[in-house]
Amino acid sequence: MSAPIVLGIESSCDETGAGLVRGGRLLGHALASSMDEHARYGGVIPEIAARAHVHALRPVVQRALDAAGLRLSDIGAVAVTTGPGLSGALQVGLAGAKALAYALGVPLYGVHHLAGHVAADTLGHGPLPDPCMVLIVSGGHTSLLLVRDLVRDPIVHLGDTLDDAAGECFDKVARVFGLPYPGGPAIDRAARVGDPRAVPFPRPLAGSPDHRYDFSFSGLKTAAARWAEGHAGRELPVPDGAASLQEAVADVLTRKAVEACAEHGVDTLVVVGGVAANSRVRSLAEERCRTVGITLRVPPLRLCTDNGAMIAAVGDLLVRAGAEPAPLDMSIDPSAPLEYAALHPVATTTRTVAA
Repeated sequence: MSAPIVLGIESSCDETGAGLVRGGRLLGHALASSMDEHARYGGVIPEIAARAHVHALRPVVQRALDAAGLRLSDIGAVAVTTGPGLSGALQVGLAGAKALAYALGVPLYGVHHLAGHVAADTLGHGPLPDPCMVLIVSGGHTSLLLVRDLVRDPIVHLGDTLDDAAGECFDKVARVFGLPYPGGPAIDRAARVGDPRAVPFPRPLAGSPDHRYDFSFSGLKTAAARWAEGHAGRELPVPDGAASLQEAVADVLTRKAVEACAEHGVDTLVVVGGVAANSRVRSLAEERCRTVGITLRVPPLRLCTDNGAMIAAVGDLLVRAGAEPAPLDMSIDPSAPLEYAALHPVATTTRTVAA
């Protein structure tokens, strides 16, 4: 008997995504973004994001079905992001997923958003090696993980961000440099004509024995802001600043990841998340992995940022592993730590007892 078709729904931030996966194969997916509505404010506004999800969810699910040549009745399971993310945005996705699962009479699975990013790579390159090293670099998260079986085993954190994540650093420095939101792509574009050696930006926690695999980009953000302030009254050489900043971020990320692979005897590095789309992060990771004989895996660019396909990929793995579905009273956890791929927080209710 073939595996069921899994619908994945993602709504943790400003993208509404739906994807359909069966047996590790992506059948179709669709995405809607409210990024343009947030750009004028220089960052995501939670209320605007939640409202946009309400309007986009049904059309996005239908577009994913159309892309796959499927009907709602073909869906055999529903997976949805239940955390971490913006509370209102998560609630919209979860409400839609519950309604679909209940109406179709199919199992429902809650998925950790970051596990989705890890699973996105399987849609481009097949099953993850056991073990593999995973570097997650997204807007709000930077983590270095030792992953065995993604849906059966606990995920081991070797290091996490202590303050600003890499994506946050790009967004905040881009604003200082006068570049548009989102900052990551804007920094990448500006850096193409800049000199990465022009500004000696620091490499945070590069040699800290107490935080060997942790990350900290707040100091780098501050150094970039101070450098920009030093050009008051003069034209700011934005391309040089962007290239130097990007080089510092890529250097720290890839150096720690390759060192972790060597220490733990792992020969595959998987780099995922929105910042995995950064051209210098990708090229430096390729260069360093090739030098030491490590296999590098990075999802296709279209699957690096938030999308429903990655959530469907986790749901597909959970179904095939025989995982227990979530109860229909499952809730969200906006600050959920990444411990397991499945995330099934249960809603709690408070009852008032009459005296």
